[in-house]
Amino acid sequence: MKIALVGCGAVTQAVYVPLLSRRRDLFEVTAVCDLSRTAADAVGDRLGAPKRFTVVEGMLAEGGFDAVLILASGSHGEPVRQALAAGYAVLCEKPLALTRAEVEALPEGRLMVGYMKQYDPAVRRAEELLAELGGPAAIRSVEVTVLHPSAGSQLAFANLTAGRDVDPELLASLRAAEDALVSRALGDSAPDSVRALYGVALGSICHDLSLLRRFTGSPADISAVETWGPGPGSIEVSGTLPVSGRFSIRWHYLEDYTAYRETVAIHHDKGSLELVFPSPYLMNAPTTLTVVSGVAGAESRTEWRDVTEAFEVQLAAFHAYVNEGEPPLTAAAGGLADIVTAQSIAACFAVQHDLPIGGEAA
Repeated sequence: MKIALVGCGAVTQAVYVPLLSRRRDLFEVTAVCDLSRTAADAVGDRLGAPKRFTVVEGMLAEGGFDAVLILASGSHGEPVRQALAAGYAVLCEKPLALTRAEVEALPEGRLMVGYMKQYDPAVRRAEELLAELGGPAAIRSVEVTVLHPSAGSQLAFANLTAGRDVDPELLASLRAAEDALVSRALGDSAPDSVRALYGVALGSICHDLSLLRRFTGSPADISAVETWGPGPGSIEVSGTLPVSGRFSIRWHYLEDYTAYRETVAIHHDKGSLELVFPSPYLMNAPTTLTVVSGVAGAESRTEWRDVTEAFEVQLAAFHAYVNEGEPPLTAAAGGLADIVTAQSIAACFAVQHDLPIGGEAA
């Protein structure tokens, strides 16, 4: 399948370039696009893509591919809209957009939102075990802890090509447009603290929201939100699950922490399932699933690992979606659900601290 890439930054270089290089049985990259011509050329050279662009509209108009991978930072709403309107299938990295309005404006088409942790073999195994226990009704609580070092420390190994040749005025205009979208989501008067919280919720915590959607469904409500520490700091979110039980998410940005670590513990009446995720940038580093159960009155702890790379499974699923009609785990509706939850998190925090909130979140 011939594909084009939009965005040639850190995630593309560290994750998608090596995976697409080894999955030439599934994909041929014919075009790449980035605001930085330096970054576009670096990725194009590594993948053998003959066409390089700095403007999405020009790439979509010229064509020569079947599908588009939207991997750029920021809101993906507009490039996804353009690609779908041009008739291309789209795999879009999270988040799908910054506002509900952007999602509602999307035309019909083949759209898959990239939450690679949903495709992690350990997550799929945990889903199977939960089904055997009786599904979401068996869950007493889901407790998430994320220890998040700096992106620089996580990507030091990747030898990234920096794109420093983008017009500063263009960058400024794009930042202003993105700020306008956040204002539409949260209201013009939303303070920086609420905007920063929303950014983390959609940029990182959304991974855990995507796992909740798979295990239990999106939260029924957000009960409490707190933040502390120097920005982005620490964030705590708790609420009610849709069928039974409660959840809590504790997200900590720790600049100099030794290694990324994410733990998702699912507790039920007869035991626990605990998932420990490594840094997402380390290819084929396995997630550990620990199953705690009782055997003859004693505790049994079993560990389960699979080195199959979640990002690679996701790419293969996108290929199957486009060519065989296999539905993705997250499409537009799931992406929208996470935006709604992120807005609920921002609104809950604002109300608790008597801060202004408006826009869609109100």
